[in-house]
Amino acid sequence: MAQIEIPADLKPADGRFGCGPSKVRPEALSALAATGTSLLGTSHRQAPVKNLVKRVREGVSSLFSLPEGYEVVLGNGGSTAFWDIAALGLVRQKSQHLNFGEFSSKFASSVKAVPWLDDPSVIKTAPGTHPLPVAEAGVDVYALTHNETSTGVAMPIRRPAGTAGDGSLVLVDATSGAGGLPVDITETDVYYFAPQKSFASEGGLWLAAFSPAALERAAEIAGSGRYIPPFFDLPTAIDNSSKDQTYNTPAIATLFLLADQLEWLNGNGGLDWAVARTAESAGHLYGWAEKSAFANPFVAEPAERSQVVGTIDFDEAIDAAAVAKALRANGIVDTEPYRKLGRNQLRIAMFPAIDPADVQALTACVDYVVEQL
Repeated sequence: MAQIEIPADLKPADGRFGCGPSKVRPEALSALAATGTSLLGTSHRQAPVKNLVKRVREGVSSLFSLPEGYEVVLGNGGSTAFWDIAALGLVRQKSQHLNFGEFSSKFASSVKAVPWLDDPSVIKTAPGTHPLPVAEAGVDVYALTHNETSTGVAMPIRRPAGTAGDGSLVLVDATSGAGGLPVDITETDVYYFAPQKSFASEGGLWLAAFSPAALERAAEIAGSGRYIPPFFDLPTAIDNSSKDQTYNTPAIATLFLLADQLEWLNGNGGLDWAVARTAESAGHLYGWAEKSAFANPFVAEPAERSQVVGTIDFDEAIDAAAVAKALRANGIVDTEPYRKLGRNQLRIAMFPAIDPADVQALTACVDYVVEQL
């Protein structure tokens, strides 16, 4: 097949649409370079880096309007590590998990592997939909997922009906949803995420907003005599975070890019502004697909479609992989679907750093490529 050359006037200004690692704003990279010798290659126990961690913690608190008593905690390892941390340090005996895609299933797997915990309760629906939590006797942790990155499904975050005051915790994996989807943090006890999605940084770090109840649970379990490896010990992470540092040496460039993105979001209007921006991108993407002769949104129910990760199915007559290959050859990258989902589709990130105008340009490029094919 001859290479398709997309006209320059159709192309987006920035061709990065990956769902993680996601687009990093060039301005943030310039700001990182401008730090020179003041941050990179210096001790993370000294003021320059501790002040950077403080910027991150204050930025998260401001973005999510954290209520009094909530604490921003962070550590190394990303959300993958946090599933094990939560299994060891927050689940008292039994958890309930909502499974509606690749990533929402992983926390349940971590819990099931812990021999002293009860087998988790799992509520599962087909990819492209999401289930709802149900109050269940004996459950002390309800594990929700704000945005299923593999399928482009987002769910509203609310405490399960009938659980108020029963001592259970609501833990929300917000890795790809935090910073781009609306949320009321009071409906959660631990809202955790990583910085390589809406926060336009690198991976390898986890951050979480802990409620007072979650802080108490972490202390209770740590004091119970349960074996917890030091790397996974939540009271250690909580104590270090309160001192504006991490227990282990962090990637300082990641922290800097995260702090810069938080200040960019808060400076432009905070979470409301970010959500409006992703909604504009999503409105265009899904509107385009619904009008298209060869494409349609994978998620059938409009209320369940994500504003930050859009999945678009293609007619069988159109090879989505060929479209993605042609886009990549023209500098428009990472539109391929999640590999394990196995669908003839494109997956488009619409995180706040991605300009809605670039999403509009992307759809024009897809139309052009399909016409040429």
